Amino acid sequence: MPCPFPGMDPYLEHPGLWPDVHHGLIEALRDALAPVLRPRYRVAIEQRVYVAAMEGLFFLGRPDVSVLGTKPPTTGSAMGAPASSVSVAVVEPVLVEVPLPDRLREGYLEVRDVATGEVVTVLEVLSPTNKYPGEGRRLYEEKRLQVLGTRTHLVEVDLLRGGEPMTMWGNGHGRHYRILVSRSERRPRADLYTFDLPQPIPPFLLPLRAGDEEPPVDLGALLHDLYDRAGYDLAVDYTAEPVPPLEGDAAVWVDELLREKGLRQAV
Repeated sequence: MPCPFPGMDPYLEHPGLWPDVHHGLIEALRDALAPVLRPRYRVAIEQRVYVAAMEGLFFLGRPDVSVLGTKPPTTGSAMGAPASSVSVAVVEPVLVEVPLPDRLREGYLEVRDVATGEVVTVLEVLSPTNKYPGEGRRLYEEKRLQVLGTRTHLVEVDLLRGGEPMTMWGNGHGRHYRILVSRSERRPRADLYTFDLPQPIPPFLLPLRAGDEEPPVDLGALLHDLYDRAGYDLAVDYTAEPVPPLEGDAAVWVDELLREKGLRQAV
């Protein structure tokens, strides 16, 4: 089934589905870019790994401590008293679980110059862990600053309405989604593409070495193709509200669109 939305599908932002979408989109970008960039450049999927505590939106339904079972109390001697004179239940331990940190992996793309091995461009697709306070955001912000302090270009794709957008200054707030293209030679200035739910995802040029032809990246086409191939319509309940929820005009527009396409019952 084709994606019912002209651009980003807000139902794909659900924390239970987004990791699969994120992984699939990273692979789709690699597969689309690698053939057109060879032989000058190689596109590689890299991973960052970090440990995160079990808390927040991403671990809903996981208890802090689980009691797995108990043993019936037994009688016997109290400490320091003869069994014949005192009969007290002995306290037996119960089996519990303590919270363990989760090892999280996030993929991103690096475009490398084949001749020198240098990283020319980093392409990031943000995850919820990058946008909410915690270890994931802290580590990503450190990595982001490192890239911005070098001659490496940065492309940052934010298809998530929830959380706090990454730091930037200028007129880039108040929209649902954003794509940042930061060319090393233009910093601190960068191009920011912002768009809302009713709009298609805007294409952009992938920054490369000066003088090289830069391929257009049609992220919307890649996402819609992934939606169809992965069968995300089977994982989404369009009769329910998306997570995070929508408000105001956006909620009304989504409701009308889904009713028009027969995915919600018409009034």
